[in-house]
Amino acid sequence: MEEMRKEIDVGDWHSNLAYDEWTPLTVPTGSRASARYKHAALVVDEKLYIVGGSRNGRYLSDLQVVFDLRSLTWSSLKLKTEDGGDGSSLGDAFPAISDHRMIKWGNRLLLIGGYSKDSSDNMSVRFIDLETHLCGVVVTSGNAPVSRGGHSITLVGSRVFVFGGEDKKRRLLNDLHVLDLETMTWDVVETSQTRPVPRFDHTAATHSDRYLLIFGGCSHSIFFNDLHILDLQTMEWSQPQVQGDVVTPRAGHAGITIDENWYIVGGGDNSTGCLETLVLNMSKLVWSTSTHVGARHPLASEGLSVCSASVFGENILVAFGGYNGKYNNDIFVMRLKPRESSYPKIFKSPAAAAAAASVTAAYAIAKSESSDFPPPPANPNLNGKENSFSGRDIRNTVDSIKEEKRNLESSVAETQVENSKLREKIDEVNSSHTELSQELQSVQGQLISERSRCFKLEAQIAELQKALESGQSIEAEVEMLRKQKLASDAREDGAVKKQGWGWGAR
Repeated sequence: MEEMRKEIDVGDWHSNLAYDEWTPLTVPTGSRASARYKHAALVVDEKLYIVGGSRNGRYLSDLQVVFDLRSLTWSSLKLKTEDGGDGSSLGDAFPAISDHRMIKWGNRLLLIGGYSKDSSDNMSVRFIDLETHLCGVVVTSGNAPVSRGGHSITLVGSRVFVFGGEDKKRRLLNDLHVLDLETMTWDVVETSQTRPVPRFDHTAATHSDRYLLIFGGCSHSIFFNDLHILDLQTMEWSQPQVQGDVVTPRAGHAGITIDENWYIVGGGDNSTGCLETLVLNMSKLVWSTSTHVGARHPLASEGLSVCSASVFGENILVAFGGYNGKYNNDIFVMRLKPRESSYPKIFKSPAAAAAAASVTAAYAIAKSESSDFPPPPANPNLNGKENSFSGRDIRNTVDSIKEEKRNLESSVAETQVENSKLREKIDEVNSSHTELSQELQSVQGQLISERSRCFKLEAQIAELQKALESGQSIEAEVEMLRKQKLASDAREDGAVKKQGWGWGAR
């Protein structure tokens, strides 16, 4: 538990954070938000907004909890409705809510879906204006989805995609709807190929404004660790092969994307919380583990939230709440280590990378050798010293680039040799495949011939069986005729004897 209890200085807390390690923020004074899970959270202008949630089966109505990530202080917003009401009208416009999702659109926070005491049949959209503190219900049109919780929402341009979830009757869903935020119009999204099975408490993300990714979640009995991708141009689902670390099934986790990296925090399977913080490189489709927490750690929870923020110029993740046998209200932050951006896979092959570098280096050499570098002018720096660059330094740099070019050309040659060997192996495999195909065709021909012979034999056997049955019938008839003949002979003998006795009497 020591890693969980590290305390940091409030005045300069960001400078003491280690990279890729979760650290709790200790609030010096004042009250903090109550413990909860299945809330919604978002960071806007270095402030963490926490809305709703659930605890002990009750939906929470403290819909305006705010945590300042600079001063580490809690506060709240005093919301009001457009008619100026702050009592029952506020409760009607913004009831206690749980298992909803939240995005920022303009100067508003939009809450989409979720469970409340008096949920409507269709999915609701509510708003909080961060400037005026007005709140209310957004009027939408079109083919709205049924009300639900545990769904995912993903903002792509001015469209929000809503996938899956569980409706008020506990029916699991895997439908896809889109809300146009410019017109506030709902529509059903028709897709092709195999879509993810119905689920809830999953996460979703978008990559390059073209691909919608769905990860994990659960049904009423199964927890998932699968990854599905929807191409938003072709509207085709796929389930790609992923590489890297093995990912355990989970639901109730939280996710946030930064550039091409998708961070997955927490979640569990109703018995065990997930200890690792995962990172999916969405360009390479490779899973890796950023860090671990200890058993029973607040981050090994279901129903927590995670957000990204830039505070004091540092990119950090901010996690809050969750349930792992107890409800949590701790805030944890993680300072993100800068990660190298990936290029498309075609530029990641050794030959292509070496060739590109070789061309760049050759261009630099040609440009440097074709230029007549005059001695640099004497530009004093802040210490009054002259610029120390010389022609020798430039020549050394050119020689270094030439050497690098030779090394790259050597790498290209080696890669070409490897490619040639691979082509030979491919040719061998293709040749073997051709031979095997021919053998298979021959075996199939023999099999067809044998089947034909078997059919003929079966026909002959049937004919023989008929002949045998006919022979048995003839034998029976012969036997019957024989008996009839014996009986006839016996009658004739009897008649002869009677006649003989008559002669004797006369």
